[in-house]
Amino acid sequence: MATNGSEEAFAPADVLAAVMTMRGGEQENKKKAHEYLERFQKSKGSWATTLGILQEQAEPEATLFAAITLRGKITYDLSTQVAPSELESLRNQILLLLQRYATGPKPIRVQLCVCLAILAIQMKDWNDVLTSVVGSFGSSPESHAAILDFLRVLPEEVTEGRKINLSEEDLQARTEVLLTNNAEHVVQLLINYAQSAPSASKNPQLMECITSWLREVPVMSIVNSPLLDVIFNGVSSDECSQEASECLCTMLRETVDVDESQNVIEALFPRVIALQPQISKVVEEEDTERFKSLTKVFATAAECWALGIARQPSHFKPLVDAVLECAAKDKDKDVIEFTFNFWYDLKLYLVLERYIESRVALVDVFSKLVDILLTQLRYPQPDGGNESDLFDGDREQEEKFREFRHQMGDTLKDACEVLGITECLNKVLHSIKLWMQNYASQASEASVPHWQELEAPLFAVRALGKMVDKDENIVLPQLMPLLVQIPNHEKLRFATIMVLGRYTEWTAAHPEYLEPQFNYIVSSFSLDSKEITRAAALAMKFFCQDCRHLLSGQVWQLQTFYDSVLDKLPDVSKEEITDGVANVVAVQPVEETHRLLKTYCDPLVQRLMSKANAATDEESKLALADHLQLITIFVQNVIPGVNPGQENPAVKYWQEVFPILSTVLDNFLDFSPICERVCRCWRNMVISYRTAISPLLADMANKLAGGFSASREGCFLWVTSAILREFSEEREHVDQATTENIYTFFEAQTTAFLRVMTELQPKELPDVIDDFFRLMMDALLYYSQRLIPSPLIRPVFEASIYALTLEQRDPLSSTLRFLRDLLSYGGDNPATSERIPEPVKSQIQGIVKDLLISQGPNLVKQVMAGMMITFPGDCFADGSGVLLALFELLPAQTTEWVSQTIHMLPQGTVSPAEADRLMTKIKERLQHSENGGIRGVRVLLQDFTNTYRRRNVAPRDGLGQLEAARFQFSG
Repeated sequence: MATNGSEEAFAPADVLAAVMTMRGGEQENKKKAHEYLERFQKSKGSWATTLGILQEQAEPEATLFAAITLRGKITYDLSTQVAPSELESLRNQILLLLQRYATGPKPIRVQLCVCLAILAIQMKDWNDVLTSVVGSFGSSPESHAAILDFLRVLPEEVTEGRKINLSEEDLQARTEVLLTNNAEHVVQLLINYAQSAPSASKNPQLMECITSWLREVPVMSIVNSPLLDVIFNGVSSDECSQEASECLCTMLRETVDVDESQNVIEALFPRVIALQPQISKVVEEEDTERFKSLTKVFATAAECWALGIARQPSHFKPLVDAVLECAAKDKDKDVIEFTFNFWYDLKLYLVLERYIESRVALVDVFSKLVDILLTQLRYPQPDGGNESDLFDGDREQEEKFREFRHQMGDTLKDACEVLGITECLNKVLHSIKLWMQNYASQASEASVPHWQELEAPLFAVRALGKMVDKDENIVLPQLMPLLVQIPNHEKLRFATIMVLGRYTEWTAAHPEYLEPQFNYIVSSFSLDSKEITRAAALAMKFFCQDCRHLLSGQVWQLQTFYDSVLDKLPDVSKEEITDGVANVVAVQPVEETHRLLKTYCDPLVQRLMSKANAATDEESKLALADHLQLITIFVQNVIPGVNPGQENPAVKYWQEVFPILSTVLDNFLDFSPICERVCRCWRNMVISYRTAISPLLADMANKLAGGFSASREGCFLWVTSAILREFSEEREHVDQATTENIYTFFEAQTTAFLRVMTELQPKELPDVIDDFFRLMMDALLYYSQRLIPSPLIRPVFEASIYALTLEQRDPLSSTLRFLRDLLSYGGDNPATSERIPEPVKSQIQGIVKDLLISQGPNLVKQVMAGMMITFPGDCFADGSGVLLALFELLPAQTTEWVSQTIHMLPQGTVSPAEADRLMTKIKERLQHSENGGIRGVRVLLQDFTNTYRRRNVAPRDGLGQLEAARFQFSG
């Protein structure tokens, strides 16, 4: 394994010094050390240095780094840097190292076991792996930890074998040799160990080992062996309850097919139920970890046997009761979440007609579950009575609780599907009434006693909102009048507002309840609470959306209210309340549209001009950009229904506003957010009013053309794309002259973009590239017969290849999708909305193929380079889609281009045998469709590029662990 003379030399002392720098050096030095060690890990010379560090047992951090580096070398570099004749020597060295580190430190021992397992997968002639590894240690108790670690990691590494450079056939063959043929042998080894080691049932390593092999070993083999007692004893132990419980849960998951697993279930069910008395014990002892472990066991068993429970509810009732008991006794909300999936799965069966009897039999369980959830939903009681900080300043804990409550809300809905929504709402109503009876008289502005007991059912009502039909007339008519009487406490008022906002569809169907609710929301804007104000704005949006016809008589008064509160709200709330009032304006008679828009929007435009005059710094410019969004919301919502050819009163108003928007744009062409917001407004005008926007088109096109030339912002292309779609030849009521003018405008924008591409690097304009190729996809869709034969297509195609040098996801995705669309025109299924006549279709196919003949080598090189080196992960599918299209159109030429690209790769990154094997398989797939054909070629290239990337580009493991390494050596 001698170092290639042309590569960077890495002295062992320098490597060790870099490792120490990573642990505690200055940030700049750490960065240099990190880069140095990354290069070292991929070098050919690192084999000897790494093995040397391990043999010398250097500093723990350096030794761990060496072990992790060795793992990466064996995973990625074995085929390119180690000769086949040296594999046996490497194996023997690792075995000796593993013997040396058999007693620890554990992190290094585990890494060496992984190294040996990955080597075993790739050494095709090494077929007695278990025998030779176990035999090399003898029978000394000191070796047990190493043997168990190796047995544990072997199935895990074989399962992860796709990251190793092996074909599917070879990996399958090694899986059979290493796992399938050894399953019974391993079970016997574990039994022997369990019977010979007195503390086996307390050994977490043994539990992890059994868990790992359960992927290969039939569960019944464990059930019928002494290992079952070991596992259950482990669940009850202090030393390994978590590992034993995970092992048992893995066994239970193998029984999810209850019909096929009947014998196993019959054996495990009484053993699982026998654990139930431990629930009370661990709760009393406040042993949180064991409580979690037990809950996971009960919940997993119940989840896997949900079908059996639905079929035989009385038989499995003790298990359901155990899950319910865990949920009920979870005072700290640590374990109830483990039960959520079970309640959901059981619900799916019980709502079916065939299980109606089981539903009746289990209805009391779900009734108790609702009661438990209503208790668990409560906010905590603050220590020392500090109402302003319920979580002692722990914001992470507070956020976790909020998320947790929404999960519980989903489970509450599951329970209600079984119980019936009326029964559930009655329980909630009862909780609210009970609080009112007990505490309402004690409530004051300063204090609301036990408010948590009232807030929880309010949250529950909100969670059930989507399940309640708008025709419900039993519980909600009792509940709604109570809600507007809730005491004035911040958390309670917030919860009440959120409930009212959730039930606006019901209120729209019961208009007699609208006024008190709407007044309650409106009055909330005057309170000195940001949280309540935000909730009120959101609720106002929903009221105006769902009750817009009921509120239409108040449209003028609503404007006065809107204008008075707008400036007091945060930006999100401004948008929400604007959305609301715009919905009310939208349902007014068409003849009122222009006057209403002036009444509502003229004050917005006045604010816009004031903000524009005062916008001198970034903060004020951003505020201006945000304000523009309010005008856009009216554009999106107020769309009067007028016949084609009639004047659109909304467009008439926006014609009056357009010069002001243009002036704002002209004054802030150097500030992207404002350009984007003005363009978003114009784009929505095109989308909302479609061809009725024609009176504005000429002015808008001029502004878009000038704006793009001056600013080079992609948002101007974004609006162009919307215009291109709306005024294509397929649209009704679009005259030919307008279509011609639009297409001419598009060509001018394209030419301007291509000019910019010649002046700048792609990395300098990623957003513009993204928007341009989105525009090109629309152009292909609607104007393919004009675009592809035009002189523009070649420079656009060349620009797309140039753009593939980018490394950002969005512009790359747009570019690759444009390429996929363009290449589709070379075949029989073009991505177009047009009907292309046959002679034109043949002409277009020829143009696309001619483009590929001249530019195909560059395209293949750039796509493969991206997939191997620079593309973000989200772009791989589109990249391989481009390659697939190339193989479909020009299989022989594309094969040659791929071969040329592979042979350009740096020496040592791909072995000649590997390259030859890939090209041989590609040719086989192309010749024999039964081997997967062209789609098989796509898989081959994906696997090849993934392997190359992992081996030569992606960071190797280990560097991120160096700073924390000193904490890993306790085992």
